[in-house]
Amino acid sequence: MSENKSNSFRDRNTKEKMATVVSIALLIVLVASFVLGLYFFGLAGIFRLLGVQYNSIWSLVLFVVSYFILGISVELFSKAIFKLSVQNVNGRLNVISIRFIVEALSNWLVLFVVDEFIKGITLSIKTEIVIALLFVVLEIVFDDDKD
Repeated sequence: MSENKSNSFRDRNTKEKMATVVSIALLIVLVASFVLGLYFFGLAGIFRLLGVQYNSIWSLVLFVVSYFILGISVELFSKAIFKLSVQNVNGRLNVISIRFIVEALSNWLVLFVVDEFIKGITLSIKTEIVIALLFVVLEIVFDDDKD
């Protein structure tokens, strides 16, 4: 028991505390970079398949980062809307349909807003809808929430 207390973060010297904090910060940066990299290469591949042109690689990077940041905030609201709208709904198919509609609309909204603000990339409305629907299918398939 006493060995556990001597290994406390408070009892460490300043150098060890700094090393711990820097290590955790580096781990967070690496995880965020990995996720953004997945979004970047995923969107680059989707854009290539759909024939979307962009002015520079930095336009694509700005698009991906903007989509990621705005998508996180919009997803908070869409999850709340989904949870509130299915409280009194019976049937698994009805719940899945409502989820599909809410997530498709939120994904399309994020794509539309980011597309309007980033001038280096121009998406047609059909392309926005296809990408939004693809993201919804991927979110539903890879979601581990069993509600």
